[in-house]
Amino acid sequence: MQFIHSFQSEWLKTKRSLAFWLVVVGSFFIPLLMTVGRVIYADNLAKLVPLPNFWEQLLSQSWQFMAILLLPMGVILATSLITQLEFRNNTWKQLHATPQTFSTIFWAKLAVILSMMLGFFVLFNVGMYFSGIVPSALLPTVNLPAAAFPLRLYAETSGFFFVDCLPIVALQYLVSLQFRNFLMPLSVGIGVLLASMIAVEWKYGYTLPYTYCLYNFFKLRGATMPATGHTNIHLWALGYFALVTLASYVLYLLKSEK
Repeated sequence: MQFIHSFQSEWLKTKRSLAFWLVVVGSFFIPLLMTVGRVIYADNLAKLVPLPNFWEQLLSQSWQFMAILLLPMGVILATSLITQLEFRNNTWKQLHATPQTFSTIFWAKLAVILSMMLGFFVLFNVGMYFSGIVPSALLPTVNLPAAAFPLRLYAETSGFFFVDCLPIVALQYLVSLQFRNFLMPLSVGIGVLLASMIAVEWKYGYTLPYTYCLYNFFKLRGATMPATGHTNIHLWALGYFALVTLASYVLYLLKSEK
């Protein structure tokens, strides 16, 4: 019960934060661009909607823009912003004076971050669906997609990307809890992300925790990467998440100045 109350309290804090709007706006940004582009190029859309793989093409195109940069950067920013709310408001001492354990605070904050990330994926899928049907509804010369919407495929794809984002959440959470300056977690996140993008074609690139969204996207497009031939990147992502989260938890409990 204490955890539920703590989670509710942390969730309310995000309603007034930039992270909340980052999640909402970010989830609809690519679908909105896709919708506008398809309305402008109606002739191309008219050729696409009868195809049996219409929704698969839309899925691939949408994730092309999201997975390479926008998703990792969004997770870096949102995790850092939510975690550092107490630093910016100077309310850590006030929070620790409440009748809840440090463990409850730690896991409640992490649960809020994961919940917001889950909400992002739900909204992004809703946005992709509407980007597939809204242009046809607006253009009288274009029919609705002939193929049925593959809900399971979209859900599975989002589920894999969700798992692949977990190491980013864990590492950003760890750094954001340890440093007061917002630039520190942001610099670490951008630095590791750039290193991961450079090392993506390295045969041991899967050892870098921010590469998994990129690898999953290449897999979605049917590309073969040297690092993923016999490697389950999703298990690596879960392993990194578990190890880094455990380290973050221990460091938070041992931190002298909270």
